[in-house]
Amino acid sequence: MFINEMNDGMRLADNVFLCKKVVNQTTKAGKDYLSIELCDKTGKLDGKVWSPSDPGIFEVNDLDFVVCSGDVTLYNGTLQFKIYKIKKADEGTYNPADYVPVSRFDIDKMYNNLLALIDSIEKPYMKKLLQSFFVEDQEFIKTFKAHSAAKSVHHGFSGGLLEHTLSVASLCNHFARHYGSMLDRDLLVTAAICHDIGKVDELSEFPENIYTDEGQLLGHIVLGAGMVRDKIKNIPDFPEKKKNELIHCILAHHGQLEFGSPKVPALIEAVALSHADNMDAKMETFREALENSTPDSKGWMGYNRFLETNFRATSSEDI
Repeated sequence: MFINEMNDGMRLADNVFLCKKVVNQTTKAGKDYLSIELCDKTGKLDGKVWSPSDPGIFEVNDLDFVVCSGDVTLYNGTLQFKIYKIKKADEGTYNPADYVPVSRFDIDKMYNNLLALIDSIEKPYMKKLLQSFFVEDQEFIKTFKAHSAAKSVHHGFSGGLLEHTLSVASLCNHFARHYGSMLDRDLLVTAAICHDIGKVDELSEFPENIYTDEGQLLGHIVLGAGMVRDKIKNIPDFPEKKKNELIHCILAHHGQLEFGSPKVPALIEAVALSHADNMDAKMETFREALENSTPDSKGWMGYNRFLETNFRATSSEDI
């Protein structure tokens, strides 16, 4: 059974999960227990082993495929799995592809839509830059299409980086049509397509999907700006001012210093990009929160620390 099919009160027997992380913890009363992050392609499940010394509890490690038995319960609006038995799953008893979360949209179709946006860029040096990543660099393309956009919070699944990038670039393309000559469309859309490319080095590939050393020390914004700068070195006659404006948009796309941007937006295109990035991240965060939470009797899902509010779905009927 997949995680998105589970409900409060279910008892599971010999269900296979990917064990993302195992943490030894202690209750306030001083009793040892295990907190285990379980996942499959449909989501995550908070697992708890309250009696680690029981005979059915075998040692498991991060990134092991595990077979578990226990009860699914509701705790603070979120499903929790009380584990009675757990051990490593035997190879051949599971399909690894079932345990990598993946975008709900078709990867190849999204990538073709991204290529169509690249084809629409008019300035030859901007188009050449994008093609050097998304048409010519086969290793980058393979990694980009399969990568996540985050460890958690939003788009933390295979194809998530592509989904988020296409969404942000499409929003920026709409901004350019709406505001007309106020915005340099080629600059804005190019910056949108490149804004998160540093995440291919910031985060490791699935099933691990954790911050790399580079990610911890430098972060995707600095890494992405460096990747763009390196590609531009091989493009003759790339205007110096446009290079600096493009890199500025990437450096400023989180909008504020306290949100991790090395620079505050100083160009109108950088402002537009930061709002498009924030909008798409917030919308996906809300969508995932609705999908992964269980409402109370009045429809409320409980407090979400990323949304910073108690939330619920919009009513489906006129009142």
